[in-house]
Amino acid sequence: MPPHRGMWIPAGVRHSVRAVGLVRMQSLYVETDRADAMPVHCQVLEITSFMRSLIGEVTGLSLDMEADGRSQALMDLTLYEMERLPSLPLSLPFPSDERLAKKCREFVGQPNIHQTTDDWSRDLGMSRRAFTRIFRQQTGLSFVGWRQQACLLSALPQLSAGQSVTSVAMELGYENPAAFTIMFKRAFGKPPLAYLGLR
Repeated sequence: MPPHRGMWIPAGVRHSVRAVGLVRMQSLYVETDRADAMPVHCQVLEITSFMRSLIGEVTGLSLDMEADGRSQALMDLTLYEMERLPSLPLSLPFPSDERLAKKCREFVGQPNIHQTTDDWSRDLGMSRRAFTRIFRQQTGLSFVGWRQQACLLSALPQLSAGQSVTSVAMELGYENPAAFTIMFKRAFGKPPLAYLGLR
């Protein structure tokens, strides 16, 4: 996840966190009976500057003190704002078919924008038509859309760690940095450095 974003993880979801580079993270825990309006699945959320301020305030509250009027109001307002945070297209669905999922995991480990539907269907011993149908059924995305999303998401930690747009674009197989930037802006609404708050 890039900076200034948050991950909503519903109660009961097993998860792990892996940090790339220097990371500062804050966590909020919401009682399940107060989280009815939140998504039932994991979701990346845009953390607004107001929400960031609220998080700073509520994480500074003492856990063992009884909530006074201000503390309770801050917690209520934080939950109210959390329910209204915009969700972002920063997830990558994996198919349930184990062979397809294995192929997807391999791709995420070494993404390349030039891999094709024909490459994958041949590697999996499937017809192009069957592969295309099953992939869309199980991920909700076309293979081309999924491949692009995987490449862009793999670029985020590298860019956040200070790698140049040019080197990331070349590593992913884009013909030039401009082609990568166009895809990035189309997906996330801003060019890479602006999206990450680096420019």
